[in-house]
Parts: sequence; C-alpha cells; structure tokens
Amino acid sequence: MVVPAGQALFGFVSSKDRWVTANFKETQLASIKPGQKVTVEVDAVSGKKFQGEVDSIGSATGSTFTLLPPDNSTGNFTKVVQRVPVKIKLLNLTPADINRLADGLSAVVSVRVHLD
Repeated sequence: MVVPAGQALFGFVSSKDRWVTANFKETQLASIKPGQKVTVEVDAVSGKKFQGEVDSIGSATGSTFTLLPPDNSTGNFTKVVQRVPVKIKLLNLTPADINRLADGLSAVVSVRVHLD
C-alpha cells in the first residue's frame, strides 16, 4: 500500500478529553451556535446525563465525504435533508466517567436553544 504525502494514518487523543460528534439536520443548524449548553445521554451509561457545550460545527455535510457519493447523472433530483457534524465537548468529567465513555458509543444529544 502506498500512502500519499499529507494523508493522515492515525491520530492521538488526550486521555482526558471526551466529545460527541452529533449529526444534526441542516434545517436545525440556524439555532445551534458554538458555546451553547448541551445535555448528553449515553446508552451504555444509563441514568446519567452529561453536560457539555457545542465546540464547533462542521464545514461540510456527511455526504460530501462518503466513499461513494450519490451520482445524479440522470437529471432526476430529489431533495434530501443533509446532516452536518457538530462537535460537542463534554465538561466536568470524573475519572470514572472518562473510563466508561468509550469511542463509538451511541448517545442522545439535546442542545439548549432557548433560555429559561
């Protein structure tokens, strides 16, 4: 296998940092901004709600980087709502939380868009 110059082969992640990449519909992005408070529930850690904040909003939809992007050579067009990755930084994690939050777990993310 030949790897072109500049191609990432692997990455390093600090053992103290945890985040969630949530794929929101493009129609929801108008009400999502960096710094907003977020509640995250992880399926593997039942009964606990993690607090976080929106760190960043992706600059492209998920379909942009798919292995086989859709081909519209027939001229037919069906509008499909795209999904955009939003990075949610988890806050105030204990060492036990860090050990339980493994890469790839399923989560439910709620972004607080209205002030009470």
